[in-house]
Amino acid sequence: MRLGILGGSFDPIHYGHLVAAEETRAALKLDRVLFVPTAASPFKMGRVRSPPEDRFRMAEMAVASNPRFAVSRIEIDRPPPSYTVETLRLLSASCEADLYFIVGEDAARDIALWKEPQEIVRLARLAVVTRPGLEINIEEIAPWLPLERVHSVHIPQLEISSTDLRLRIATGRSIKYQLPECVEAYIAERGLYR
Repeated sequence: MRLGILGGSFDPIHYGHLVAAEETRAALKLDRVLFVPTAASPFKMGRVRSPPEDRFRMAEMAVASNPRFAVSRIEIDRPPPSYTVETLRLLSASCEADLYFIVGEDAARDIALWKEPQEIVRLARLAVVTRPGLEINIEEIAPWLPLERVHSVHIPQLEISSTDLRLRIATGRSIKYQLPECVEAYIAERGLYR
């Protein structure tokens, strides 16, 4: 089995996340993609706006229509901060699968700053997805990284960001067509980001 792992704050989850997951699934012939909302990213401590349970629920709703997508509580149920290497260790020990860690070019640019980056790449292949306005050379960023463990995945460029969505909601601007309707309804119902 080939399992993709897409971690993130998902604050809120949007079509950019879903497109990245689906395009990577198709390009790398993954059997499944597991969305892993973080409890608290070490790079975003204090910057996440909504509680982990809300972000988990929004992710569940967003992926419900795709039978190849699932959402995991693996990081939400652990004390923060959420480290990728620890998540990959747990997943590697609990399932018989080749792991593919899906990461945007912006995050891949900083991989050398992550906790135990060489162990991350030992546990999982990297699926680096394109991001609008970015183009990185992984060999320059991480010369220690075995290139046979890195896959570049070109995806449609959607300029949607969770940061912008939160700002739009806070200022009363439309977010329609940028995230699933069920997520938009949940945000309104819970009064998130206001």
